[in-house]
Amino acid sequence: MAIVIRYVNKNGEIIERFLALVHVKETSSKCLKMAIDFVFSKLGLSLSRLKGQGYEGASNMMVCKANRHVSDFFNYLSPNVTVCGSSCKRADILRQNEYDRMVEMIEKGEISSGKGLNQETSLHRPGDTRWGSHYITIVRLTSMWPSIVKVLETIFEDGVDPEISGKSKGLLQKMENFDFVFLMMLMKRLLGMTDALSCALQYKDQNILNAINLIVTVKEDLQAFRESGWDDFLQEVEAFCQANEIDVPIMDGIVPRRIRMKNDGKTITNYHYYRVEIFVVDLISQEMRNRFSESSTDLLECMVCLDPRNHFSNFNVDKLVHLATLYPEDFSSMELSLLTQELRSFVSDARTDTRFSNVEDLGTLSQKMVEMMKDKIFKLVYRLIKLVLLLPVATTSVERVFSAMKFVKSELRNKIGDDWLNDSLMVYSEKEVFATILNEMILSHFQKMGTRRSQLSRIA
Repeated sequence: MAIVIRYVNKNGEIIERFLALVHVKETSSKCLKMAIDFVFSKLGLSLSRLKGQGYEGASNMMVCKANRHVSDFFNYLSPNVTVCGSSCKRADILRQNEYDRMVEMIEKGEISSGKGLNQETSLHRPGDTRWGSHYITIVRLTSMWPSIVKVLETIFEDGVDPEISGKSKGLLQKMENFDFVFLMMLMKRLLGMTDALSCALQYKDQNILNAINLIVTVKEDLQAFRESGWDDFLQEVEAFCQANEIDVPIMDGIVPRRIRMKNDGKTITNYHYYRVEIFVVDLISQEMRNRFSESSTDLLECMVCLDPRNHFSNFNVDKLVHLATLYPEDFSSMELSLLTQELRSFVSDARTDTRFSNVEDLGTLSQKMVEMMKDKIFKLVYRLIKLVLLLPVATTSVERVFSAMKFVKSELRNKIGDDWLNDSLMVYSEKEVFATILNEMILSHFQKMGTRRSQLSRIA
């Protein structure tokens, strides 16, 4: 478990720091709580001042893989990228095929040419912790489909490496199947809807107003796609299949016996199979509602009321007081009664003070208040601002630690111990902090750790 703390320093700046990587026996709440207690106790930090509100960034990849059909699709996605682009020779063949196809399409007038159009591209390898990267892979797979099929055919016919040749044949058989195309186009559509939200939740400094607007937009788009998008989507899939000579099943026909065996032997039509069992829009919509429930969205909407843009146009005293009531340990009953008037005084002062006119986000507002010493005048308002800054919309920093782990714990260092891994990740993740430490200080520290045969010296 990676532990990252987020705090506001004395200058009003929001800071995130990687604390530790802790080995846990299981991911139960009790076990995770014990691990956090241990780290905080070891570092002398107070649990009473700990605040948390996690949203996990609406992990659609986890939801998609909960469906066995979709999981099977993604199992074939990465091998496709590996087989076609793992060697320079195959990558060159793919690039040349795509170039020749583009030239042919331009000559036929199917696409237009011009500055910035038809740029050279390649397959993108999807990442394990970035579900947005799968969207890029699927988009490129869709646009480069004929060239990829041609490369797989070339690899199979070449037959130099039997193992690679066999993989290419299996991928060809899988790709030239309506199920694969249906799932590819479906994932392209769904991940495309959530891509903007995905990108927004991966920023270190999330704008809460943008996040809440995107959450609402994604929910509405998913609902509209579920209710009225099926017919257009099916036509799009069929058009792709016809353009690439892939057989399209009759929707009123009965699904093959091998598929019925996987569905408890029930006799179902192709329409039911694709519309109900593979069309996973309901699954993702439900996950969005779970991740961003009404209570969570209500909290975000209250936080938006502190947005300083357009002379605090979103400022709402009642909602901000309601936000403070959600944290009784931070605001006593007496302070809550004083907060209403202090909020009114603060917004009146901020709207007339020209020094706040260029403030566009909450982080800058916090720093500005410290700089102008208004954090001393409006203590309760500043405390509320700090509380909002401490509640991130996503857990991107934690995900970055896990992404960095593959660089530290490589195949050559796969037996690295927990302490060494934690220390290495600390240095890797907090490069900016360690860059400020002089080499002489490090040498002096190690020299004092134990008796050494010779004096450590800096190598030029």
